[in-house]
Amino acid sequence: MEEFLYFNRDLSWLSFNERVLSEAESADVPLLEKIKFLSIYSSNLDEFYRVRMPVLMAIENADDIDGLDSAYTQANKCIDLQQQHYGEILEGIILPGLEAQNIDWIYKEEIPASIEKQVTQLFIYKVEPVLQKVTIAANNREFFAENNKLYQGVVLQDPTGNERLEILTIPSDQVPRLYLMEDDIHKYIVFLDDIIKHNLKQVFPGDKVIGAYNIKVTRDAEMLIEDEVDEDIVTAMEKELLKRDFGAATRFLCEPNVPLRHLYTMMYALNLSQASVVIGGVYHNLRDLADFPFQDPAQEYPKWPAADPVPFPASASFFEQISNKDILINTPYDSYAPVLQFFEEAATDAQVTEVYCTLYRVASQSKVIQSLIKAAKNGKKVSVMLELKARFDEANNIRWSSKLKAAGVKIIYSSSAFKVHAKVALVKRKVEGTTSAYGLFSTGNLNETTARFYTDHIVLTASEPMLKELERLFGFLGKKKKKPALEDRIPFQHLLVAQFNLQSRFLELLDREIVNAGKGLPAHITIKLNNLEEKILINKLYEASNAGVIINLIVRSICCLVPGVPGQSENITVKRIVDRYLEHGRLFLFHNNGNEELFMGSADWMNRNIYSRIEVCFPVYDQQHKAELKEILKIQWEDTVKAVELNSDLKNIRLKNDNGIRSQEEIYKLLTAGSLAEKQ
Repeated sequence: MEEFLYFNRDLSWLSFNERVLSEAESADVPLLEKIKFLSIYSSNLDEFYRVRMPVLMAIENADDIDGLDSAYTQANKCIDLQQQHYGEILEGIILPGLEAQNIDWIYKEEIPASIEKQVTQLFIYKVEPVLQKVTIAANNREFFAENNKLYQGVVLQDPTGNERLEILTIPSDQVPRLYLMEDDIHKYIVFLDDIIKHNLKQVFPGDKVIGAYNIKVTRDAEMLIEDEVDEDIVTAMEKELLKRDFGAATRFLCEPNVPLRHLYTMMYALNLSQASVVIGGVYHNLRDLADFPFQDPAQEYPKWPAADPVPFPASASFFEQISNKDILINTPYDSYAPVLQFFEEAATDAQVTEVYCTLYRVASQSKVIQSLIKAAKNGKKVSVMLELKARFDEANNIRWSSKLKAAGVKIIYSSSAFKVHAKVALVKRKVEGTTSAYGLFSTGNLNETTARFYTDHIVLTASEPMLKELERLFGFLGKKKKKPALEDRIPFQHLLVAQFNLQSRFLELLDREIVNAGKGLPAHITIKLNNLEEKILINKLYEASNAGVIINLIVRSICCLVPGVPGQSENITVKRIVDRYLEHGRLFLFHNNGNEELFMGSADWMNRNIYSRIEVCFPVYDQQHKAELKEILKIQWEDTVKAVELNSDLKNIRLKNDNGIRSQEEIYKLLTAGSLAEKQ
């Protein structure tokens, strides 16, 4: 096989998180939105340390070849630079921006005397009752620092001159992390961390405070689940969830200027000899900035009310509306109400007999699940493929699993061999002896909460060929097999299903463009993904580029394909878009010598999606919807405000802003103005 170049997936992801961080310094982002981007960056980085850093640590020695830095070393260097950049943004942009609003964010400063009484009262009545402290003796290594919890290591000297270490738990899970206070002149933002530091003499009367240092430990989030029979899977998951926060330490994060002897004392006491020591900022868990206590509409994005994507009379049956014409919903620009209506009518329509659905990440107060419960209680046959192994959503899914079971819903769990990541649903309805089917196909989760800020595409359809194949897929899922056997090889002609035909079908579509290019015909591919890693598909893209196919890729996050390399990818351009909404939809457009084919679906081109998940991609047959989605892709490709181009050095290169196109704003205008057909 020809030797190609690839980006390291983890360094690529860090490059994406750097792009997120850059929004916090962008001049066109309102002040409070900048703070949210700082929160998102911090949350992303915490997850990286939980999920990916253990992998990099495990292969560090294997990566250290010919004097080159390992991926682990490169990742640490990259994070260090980003953390410095983070501090510069916070101190150089955010704090002055708040000062312009007459807000003093007490950041590495003493508590002002004018609010000292408020701070003390807050500490006495709200904080001290939930404050926990543990004395760490010289030979005591029994204290266990939980994952991503905030602590203060306090070094004290008693009246006899003896030093000791105390660990305080900062109770940010029981009281707010940030507080808005004010005197007669100013408003102040105060960290819980500083409120505790300011009152340490009250916590330790009679002792001298030598130093107090904010610390945090991040732990490996890996969960090991063996194959279980259905009734044991929930129990196994619950046991693993209890273990998760007690995984191996991957990072010991402490504030700067900690004397080495105190640093080593804390590391020894917390048994952290194998963790990466990261000297970060004074404050950790800055994902808590998502709950910033100051609000001002003038410092936030302007509201974009969602459009109504269903131009049908409200009196008509929703399923009859779908029978008349497919419905396309583009969240969050379009209202999510039709999706909720689809499930609610499935629950209440007396002619509905069966409901099938896959669930991966659902809202904590999911209306979709509430409708499924109602459907079961109304006597309908309801089967739900609920994926318990959705990372960091396991507990929520276990909770819903018990409620669904109690209502009489048949719950299907996937095996340990694969996750079910498809976002599909099927409703069967019997009218005058004839059974009709109605389906939902989505690029994103059935989650009304994330639908408010994830860009996704959902199709509600009565297409008989697609729904017959979907029914066969649900039949396979009901068998709960580890891997599809030969007898399970469903002949999908319309749907692209991972573990069956998804990869092979995409390779065929790529090969067709290669053949057309070889004939001198126009050959063009536009693909939008969250992540691009799988090498067989990447190599086919490289082959297509070398054949003369023009390839436009919009890849939000991980991209292992290296663009712009002569003899490999000179016809491939990769862009990233980061804006007020999270780009999440997957779209695949193939020119096909003018007879364009467009697919959407749940699958990124990652190893996990291709080889260890059930995914569903699907064709867009409705010509009006195809035109609308093509226009959306076109607008995104022409973005020069929030898009960057990824170069062959893994750098995010800002584009020349000649046309001033901000794709999310233009798409919002497009969709709220009506469909393309209506505009024409």
